[in-house]
Amino acid sequence: MKRIVLTGGGTAGHVTPNMALIPRLLADGWDVHYVGAANSVEQQLIARYPNVTFHAIAVGKLRRYFDLKNFSDPFRVIKGAFQAQALIRKLKPNVVFSKGGFVSVPVVYGAKLNGVPIVIHESDMTPGLANRLSAPLAKVECCTFPEAVPQAHGKGVYTGTPIRPEIFNGDRQRGLNTFGFDDEKPVLMVVGGSSGARAINAAVVEALPQLTQNFQVLHLRGRGNLGADLEGTPGYVQCEYLNEEMADAYACADLMISRAGSNALCEILALKKPALLIPYPKEASRGDQILNAESFRKRGFSHVMMQEDLTPQALADAAIALYHDRGALYDAMAADAAETNGVDKVLEQIYKYAK
Repeated sequence: MKRIVLTGGGTAGHVTPNMALIPRLLADGWDVHYVGAANSVEQQLIARYPNVTFHAIAVGKLRRYFDLKNFSDPFRVIKGAFQAQALIRKLKPNVVFSKGGFVSVPVVYGAKLNGVPIVIHESDMTPGLANRLSAPLAKVECCTFPEAVPQAHGKGVYTGTPIRPEIFNGDRQRGLNTFGFDDEKPVLMVVGGSSGARAINAAVVEALPQLTQNFQVLHLRGRGNLGADLEGTPGYVQCEYLNEEMADAYACADLMISRAGSNALCEILALKKPALLIPYPKEASRGDQILNAESFRKRGFSHVMMQEDLTPQALADAAIALYHDRGALYDAMAADAAETNGVDKVLEQIYKYAK
């Protein structure tokens, strides 16, 4: 039996691609182990798989800004590296697959010290700090965007992102019934991100009178962001987040408004949902979402609005323009259908380099 160690965490975006790989790896007879932080989002999510063994190590965040924890976290990183090295030596995996996030760096270094092949995956157009540190040690860097391959120093392969198979199992009518919608108006689904997005949430709420004239609005606002005063608003349903209902929500959505995180974009592309992308602004991130969104715009998959241009009126107008252009956007995404789900291509690289 072959053994693989998966790692990646800190946010759900560093875990869900691994979750897409796990069922296939188990079906192919692999012994699957996951290394992450204790009491973390990755531990919570991986707990869904009883056949996957989770191992917790010490982690320290790699910050590029001043924080008092910058003085203590390097010691946690060093401790995590020693723990990862010992764990990899004990497990003797055939390969390590890293999805990034600060928890992955000690695991990658532990694998390298034990001579275990490393495959990494980069979701964005430009690599995060964790993957920049890991890339020199990796055999190959799987890339979500074709534009990212030339930046991978000869190690890049365009694979797309592994996508959870359950999102393809949605049913439109079941989704309409779940959220109390009908077929009279198109459904506009707004997704701000795993923790919500204040600017988008605020603009949607202010634009509701105009939006609900043309659409039924399903608004995923993020944990703790629901507006009690909006309960019962005709044509509007708000949720903190969705789990099992997400596939049906996608199925009943005719249009989407979303941030431009790579996992969200890959699901939008795989499901061929015309979308208005509102990337995080440069001052709130390293600018990766702006580049992600621009790639989708250039390829004809989505419309894009910068956050500095976001007003309630502009949002309402953009939603209507998106609806009118939905056919062309759908056709462009359908033409790219062969590249929508990266499970097979990422597994091809993992199997290729497993010793």
